[in-house]
Amino acid sequence: MSIDLSEFAGRPVIIGGGAAGLMTALHLAPQPVVLLSKSPLGAEASSMWAQGGLAAAVGDDDDPALHLADTIAAGAGLCDEAAARRIVDEAPAAVERLSQLGVAFDRHADGRWRLGLEAAHSRKRIVHATGDGTGREIMRALIAAVRRCPSVTLLEGVEARRLIVTDNAVRGVVAVRGEEPIVLATTRVVIATGGIGGLFLDSTNPSGCFGQGLALAARAGAVLSDLEFVQFHPTAFDGPSRPLPLLTEAIRGDGAVLIDETGTRFMADEPGAELAPRDVVARAVWRRRAQGHRVFLDARTKPGKAFAARYPVISAFCRMAGIDPATDPIPVRPAVHYHMGGVAVDHDGRSSVDGLWACGEASRTGLHGANRLASNSLMEAIVCAQWVAESIAGTAHRAGQPGELAAMPSASDPSAVRPLLSDALGVLRDASGIAAAIQDLLPLAEGAGASADPALVGLMISVAAHAREESRGAHFRSDNPDTLVVAQPSSLTLSSAITAAREIAESERPSIRSVVS
Repeated sequence: MSIDLSEFAGRPVIIGGGAAGLMTALHLAPQPVVLLSKSPLGAEASSMWAQGGLAAAVGDDDDPALHLADTIAAGAGLCDEAAARRIVDEAPAAVERLSQLGVAFDRHADGRWRLGLEAAHSRKRIVHATGDGTGREIMRALIAAVRRCPSVTLLEGVEARRLIVTDNAVRGVVAVRGEEPIVLATTRVVIATGGIGGLFLDSTNPSGCFGQGLALAARAGAVLSDLEFVQFHPTAFDGPSRPLPLLTEAIRGDGAVLIDETGTRFMADEPGAELAPRDVVARAVWRRRAQGHRVFLDARTKPGKAFAARYPVISAFCRMAGIDPATDPIPVRPAVHYHMGGVAVDHDGRSSVDGLWACGEASRTGLHGANRLASNSLMEAIVCAQWVAESIAGTAHRAGQPGELAAMPSASDPSAVRPLLSDALGVLRDASGIAAAIQDLLPLAEGAGASADPALVGLMISVAAHAREESRGAHFRSDNPDTLVVAQPSSLTLSSAITAAREIAESERPSIRSVVS
């Protein structure tokens, strides 16, 4: 069925139906807005799968200053302190806002928040809903609110393929609904497409999340930052299912420990033990497995018999695999979970392209630095959505026709990219492996086939990883294991990434610092 686009002209367009996109649309009300979701709402949103919850200083013994300190420590020198302070200060209000929208957060009988502890947090500050179903409950409430909101026009099954940009300013969105091309005339666009886990073979993300928003932004000329920092969750369920089911960090917060097949607790002598920062735990699990061991999460003693009540979703898929967490260790392995890098944005979510904003995992706000603190991601999406909406509402639409693309880009298929990135950009990396991936990705990224956009995002991540000749946070170079004294964020555009990639393809040891700053 054809779509009458005339009434949508000039409206802000939000690309993505996860928590960031939905909250931005709700904050814009009553201003009319168009929300594009390539699948039914929630079907391919990482927010739906989030187990851990939201980090917010709402406990009696907590304070946003403590939350900020933990965030900066985890970020390994690359957090934007001003941005991080602004975001964590607003986190308690964001939890209240979600509660008002109908999210049924877990509380004690007296009404106090039931708070959990996760890695690298100095206080219990993780707000949950239905135990390990936080993301599902938040998305349920947000989807219901959006469907009730008369100012939101929801176009499900519509996939954005390109942004039309003239003189570094957005003029429209080119999209597809089935086989029907759609051009939305707008000068205000929000990218809220989630992460990049679908670019890897082993990920906890929906397979449909493979960096489409980053490709849109890069091809529009936007600056992307900190792309090399890909967080691996250390405890994904080690089984045949893809994506890999996640075992939330909260289980370790409840006292579960990591063991190998001999029963050895190999994290016991590490600072923080099982609740060390995620990059530390992921590397320990990765190395143990590389030594020929299997790794298990042992929850038999803590939380023990309470496991099923506290973690009903995890308990259900464990039982489907023939495992009872109260009596059996759970096999685990690291898997790609979260991307700290993304579209570089200011405090209002604005990118370097006029009329283009980004929110949620697709953005790089400076909150996470080199390593995301657990449960800061959902919180960031909810908090920043309000500022993005306020910025859009204060920006007038510029009249004019969007123009046309010469040809409609192909639908994307990341299957050719997944083995390349999985081999080269795992928990442990080195220059030769990254360079080999770049050589293979470059012709795909410069082509016009289904691999082009996924390969472009993978190429930009690889170029950034090759340029960072140190180990910092989630980026660990086995050939450069030390951390430099001065931390420098990295930034790339499409043109600088292609230039750098060509140099790498032509030389074994290229100098690319001139194009990566």
